[in-house]
Amino acid sequence: MTTPMLPAVASASSARIAFIGGGNMASAIIGGLLRSGHEAARLAVVEPYEPQRDKLRQDFAGLPVMEDAATGDGLGEIDLVVWAVKPQMFGAAAAPVKAASALHLSVMAGIRSEAICQATGSERVVRSMPNTPALIGQGIAGLFARPAVNEADRALVEAVLEPTGRSLWVAREEDLDTVTALSGSGPAYFFYMVEAMMAAGVELGLPAEQARELALATCGGAAALGLQSAEPPSVLRERVTSKGGTTHAALTSMEADGVGEAIRRAVKAAQQRAVELGDEFGRSSSGNSSNSNNNNNNNNND
Repeated sequence: MTTPMLPAVASASSARIAFIGGGNMASAIIGGLLRSGHEAARLAVVEPYEPQRDKLRQDFAGLPVMEDAATGDGLGEIDLVVWAVKPQMFGAAAAPVKAASALHLSVMAGIRSEAICQATGSERVVRSMPNTPALIGQGIAGLFARPAVNEADRALVEAVLEPTGRSLWVAREEDLDTVTALSGSGPAYFFYMVEAMMAAGVELGLPAEQARELALATCGGAAALGLQSAEPPSVLRERVTSKGGTTHAALTSMEADGVGEAIRRAVKAAQQRAVELGDEFGRSSSGNSSNSNNNNNNNNND
């Protein structure tokens, strides 16, 4: 049987979108949509935590915010449901949502697409693994689509996420575990290195604020250079490194300490933990109805 094609969606501006969870990542997407011209009235947010509901109403004038999916008129006719709750909250959050005909986009860590299909009754499911730079429009998200997701659905997902940064599609759902380890958790690795660089600067006599500015600007500039250059990072590294110079001394020290291998082990450890979380939540998400007042802090990276 051929899956019926939906009308192509050139942009997200006309879509009716419901967010289940109104924390950091949902707020980043909502803010991007509103800045790009989406009408607040065509959005809806289900957020059980009252202080976060108040914050959403304060930050986004005219945004419909409700305590649960059954409040008032509920979600009504929705084109896209964005799942942005903590993974342990998914089972309870999904129970009252009636949107089997909608496209579903998950920005939750650990919940596999099959579990989302079972909970929602829809096969049109896209999983996304974003990262926290999405909060300033500089993120990157890995995306996986189930077979029922058509080109119009993909276009809608890309348009919704575009204000938060870049996105790329992966062919296999298990690749999202690697995306999680590399870019989802990656900002923490970056800040860990920046902390160490800052500490070294302070130990060598710089004021803390100057060490911070130098470390962050250097790393940010190097990343921008790498993105704009067609040359591999190894070549860019070599161009800074003169044999017998200061950079060579630093890199020799790092190699002696096994820094490169330690980073590879760390990313692999994160990937393995992502696999374990997927196994755990895949078994328990439909039956887990625990609650937490901290669900508004969801950054979608564990």
